Amino acid sequence: MNTEWSELNKQMQALLRKKDTFDDGINICLALRNTLSDAVEKLCYKLSDEQYSLMPYPNANGYHCKTIAYSIWHTARIEDITAHTLICNDEQVLFRDDHLKATCSPIITTGNELIKDEITALSQSLNIAELLRYAADVKVSTDGILCNLSFNDLKRKFTTADKERVIASKCVSKDENAVWLIDYWCGKDVSGIIRMPFTRHLIMHIEAMMRIAQKIGIEV
Repeated sequence: MNTEWSELNKQMQALLRKKDTFDDGINICLALRNTLSDAVEKLCYKLSDEQYSLMPYPNANGYHCKTIAYSIWHTARIEDITAHTLICNDEQVLFRDDHLKATCSPIITTGNELIKDEITALSQSLNIAELLRYAADVKVSTDGILCNLSFNDLKRKFTTADKERVIASKCVSKDENAVWLIDYWCGKDVSGIIRMPFTRHLIMHIEAMMRIAQKIGIEV
């Protein structure tokens, strides 16, 4: 893991554990998310639209077996679903701001159910400029949620009603490669969502994106 990102992640987790340092923990979380966003923006500036759909490691065992476009869609969808349908019980950014139509996405799911050529097909179908706009809007929305959390909110566990709401949204495929996500998310508390989808999940996929970029000849 990138040393700077790892250190910020460790600081965030330690600070969020105590009420007295909770605000500092949220600030570190936001700083980490800004750093990650900046890294993606810097990478994307170097890519052509066609390069977003390249899959140089199709048989690899790891996040780098995907495409860059898929990785951006996937991380944004997971963050959008967990932030809004699960935590806030309000409308996802994808639907609230008509990003589904703008991105030209054929799916509303996280994409976990897709493999190889299906991932390439999704990537090629996406309007890249609108995809990046969607991901940026999700980040802004999640940052707003983080800023309004209290220390006591971190301990809130998810209920059967929360789980049923995610299922009803149809934003997670019933495919065995995707459906496990629902139990995984709902087995956490709000703190757990911050520690994975909102931070560590982003780190892992962004590092995979960097690896893909290097393989296709992009300097990172």
